Amino acid sequence: MTALKGVSLLVMLGLGFLLSACLENGDRQKNGELQVGFSVYAETRKGEVIDHYFDMPVADPYRWLEDDMSLETGAWVAAQNAVTFGYLSKIPYREAVRKRLEVLWDYEKVSAPFKEGAYTYFYRNTGLQNQYVVYRYADNGEPEVFLDPNTFSEEGTTSLSTLSFSGDGSLAAYSISEAGSDWRKIITIDVETKQRLEAPIVDVKFSGIAWSGQDGFFYSSYEKPEGSELSAKTDQHKLYYHKLGTAQQQDKIIFGGTPEQKRRYVGGDVTEDGRYLVISGAVSTSGNDLYLKDLTVPNSPLVTILDDTNSEAYVIDNIGTQLYIVTDRDAPNQRIVTVDAVNPTPEKWEDFIVETEHVLSASTGGGYFFAEYMVNALSKVYQYDYQGNRLGEVELSGLGSASAIRGNREDTKLYYSFTNYNTPPTIFELDVEENTSTVFKESGAGFASEDYISSQHFYASKDGVQIPMMITHKKGLVLNGKNPTILYGYGGFNISLTPSFNIANAFWLEQGGVYAVPNLRGGGEYGKQWHDAGTQFNKQNVFDDFIAAAEYLIDNDYTSSDYLAINGRSNGGLLVGAVMTQRPSLMAVALPGVGVMDMLRYHTFTAGAGWAYDYGTSEQSPEMFEYLKGYSPVHNVNKGIEYPATLVTTGDHDDRVVPAHSFKFAAQLQEKQAGQSPTLIRIETNAGHGSGTPVSKIIEQYADKFSFTLFNMGFYQLPVMKAE
Repeated sequence: MTALKGVSLLVMLGLGFLLSACLENGDRQKNGELQVGFSVYAETRKGEVIDHYFDMPVADPYRWLEDDMSLETGAWVAAQNAVTFGYLSKIPYREAVRKRLEVLWDYEKVSAPFKEGAYTYFYRNTGLQNQYVVYRYADNGEPEVFLDPNTFSEEGTTSLSTLSFSGDGSLAAYSISEAGSDWRKIITIDVETKQRLEAPIVDVKFSGIAWSGQDGFFYSSYEKPEGSELSAKTDQHKLYYHKLGTAQQQDKIIFGGTPEQKRRYVGGDVTEDGRYLVISGAVSTSGNDLYLKDLTVPNSPLVTILDDTNSEAYVIDNIGTQLYIVTDRDAPNQRIVTVDAVNPTPEKWEDFIVETEHVLSASTGGGYFFAEYMVNALSKVYQYDYQGNRLGEVELSGLGSASAIRGNREDTKLYYSFTNYNTPPTIFELDVEENTSTVFKESGAGFASEDYISSQHFYASKDGVQIPMMITHKKGLVLNGKNPTILYGYGGFNISLTPSFNIANAFWLEQGGVYAVPNLRGGGEYGKQWHDAGTQFNKQNVFDDFIAAAEYLIDNDYTSSDYLAINGRSNGGLLVGAVMTQRPSLMAVALPGVGVMDMLRYHTFTAGAGWAYDYGTSEQSPEMFEYLKGYSPVHNVNKGIEYPATLVTTGDHDDRVVPAHSFKFAAQLQEKQAGQSPTLIRIETNAGHGSGTPVSKIIEQYADKFSFTLFNMGFYQLPVMKAE
C-alpha cells in the first residue's frame, strides 16, 4: 500500500458502490431531462512547494505530480482512471456510441499517390486498421504492401512518422514513434528487398529525413536529457549527417554544435536536384535564420541567407543557382522571392510572387508553382510558371480546403484532396499542362453530405474585431436554443483552422448536433498580424474571441449554455482551460485535451521554452508574470465556483505538452468544484500528444467524450438513436 499513499481509501475500496449510488441517487432534473450529479474523486495529496516570482510567492501544491517516474504519480493516474472509467461505464449509451463510431469509421481511406524511383506509393487503411499501410506499385502493376506499421507492435501503438526516399528511389529511411512519444528511431531499408541495411538511428526528435544522393541523410535531434526523457528540458537542437553503413556515434554535426549556433529547433532539407543543403534554425516556434551549403563542392562553407530570426523563410525550389524563397519578411501575408545562391541575402531579393491581402501557402510540382491563398480561411489556388506568370486558377469543387499540390518536377499528373466540414475528402488528379482536375478517388465514407450544411458567419469580438466562424449542422435545424453544440478552437502558433472533414464529427452531426469552429486571433488565417494579435500581452484576445463565439451561438438560438460544450487540444486545451475558469457558467461541458495548463512553468519542460514567442515566460518581467498568472488555468481555479462538467484528457507518454499540466489542473478542479458536475481526467496509457494514436484508441476516446458531453447536457438517451 505504500505506493498508493496519495490514493483515497474510499476510491480503492468503495469505488463501484459509490459510483452506483451516485448514478442512482444523485439524479436531478434539468429542462425536463435526466442529469446526473457527481461528487466522488480520487483524493490528491497536497504538498508544501512555494515558488517566488519577483518576490511574489506562488503555491504549487501538486508539484509532485510533475514526477512522471514516481510510483506515487503512477498510483494517482491509476486511481483517477478508475474513477473516470467507472463513471463513463454508467452512461447507458456509451457502448452504442462506440459501436456507431466504429461503423462510421469502417470504410477504405487512401491518400494521394506519389512517385519515387520506379514505384508509385500511397497510404491505405481498409477501415479499422490501427495504422495506415504504405502500398506501392510499378507501372501497370498490382499494389503490394511496402510497409505495414500494424506489424510494428502488438497493440498498434508504434506508428510510422516520416518516410523519405533517396534521390533515385532505391533506398528509404523511415522514422517510428513508440507509444506516441516525440522521440523517434530511424530505420533504413533497401526498397527492392525491404531489408534493413543497418542498426536504427535512435533518440531522434523533431526531425525530417533529407537524403544526400544514396550515400546518407541529414536528421535533427537533441542530446538525450538527464532524468525523464518524457519531461526533462531539451534546449539545443543539432543537425547531423549520417553516412550509410557507419555507426551513429560517427555521425557528423553539421549545425548547432557550438554556442554561436545554439537553437531550440534546427532543420535540414536538400533541394530536389540534390545540389544544396538548406538549414533553418529557430529559438522559438516563430521566425528562423537560414543557411545554404553546396553539396557538390567538398567542404563548402555555409552561406548565410538570413542571420536573424525576426521573420520566417524557406527555400521552396531552385533552378541551378537561382533560389526561390517563401518568406514573410517585409510581407506579413508571405511572398516568394528569387535570388542567386552566390549572394542570397535579403537586400538582393527580387519579388517573384508578390504579397497580396490574403495569406499565401506555396508548393511546386510538374514544373510549376502553386499558390494557395486563404480567403477568409477558404482555399483559392493559382498556377504559375517559373517566369512568375499566373496561368490560371485551379478550379475547386466548392468552398473548403485544398491540400498542397506538389510533386516532382518531371511529373505530368499531380494530386490533391478537397474537403470541408460536411464533405469527406475527395482526391483529384490535376493535369498540369491543361490545368484541369478530374476525380481520382472519391471518399467511401457512409455520410450523406447533402443532408448537412456548413456556412460561414462573422461576429464581433469584445473589442469589435470581426471573427469568422464556420457552423455545420443538419439542414432544417430548428433554432430553439436546445441543440447540443460543440465549439472547437485553437488560436495560436500561426496555425490556421481551415474546413476539414472528421468522421468522428459525423456522429455528432447525426445526433442533431451543431459543430462550430471560429478562426481566433493567434492563428494564421490572416497572416502575421493576426497571429501577433493573439500572443503574449495580447493572449486575452484569443479567449475573448472564443467567448464571443459562444455568445453568438447562444444569441442566435443555435444553442444555450445548457447545451454548449467547448473543446480544444494542446494550445486549444489552454484555451478551454482559460475560458472555463473565466466564464464557468457559459457552457455545460468543457473538454480540454493535452492542454498547456501551468503557464508559469510550461517553459521548464521538454521543448516548451520554444513557445515563448506566443506566450512569454514568467521569468521575463514582473508584468509578464502577472499577465500569465492572470489566466493560467492551474492558478485560476477558485473555491466556491460551480465549474462545468469537465473531462480533461491527456496521454501518459505526451512529451510535448507533458501530462503534469493536465494532472495539476484536474487536481485543482476536484479540490475546489462547488457544483455537482463531474470534473474528471481520462489518461490514455501508451499514448502521446496525439500523433500516431491507434484507430481503436481514437474511437474509444471520441466515444467517451461524446457520451460524457451528451450525458452532462441532460440527454439520458441519445438524441437520435441510430441503427448499427
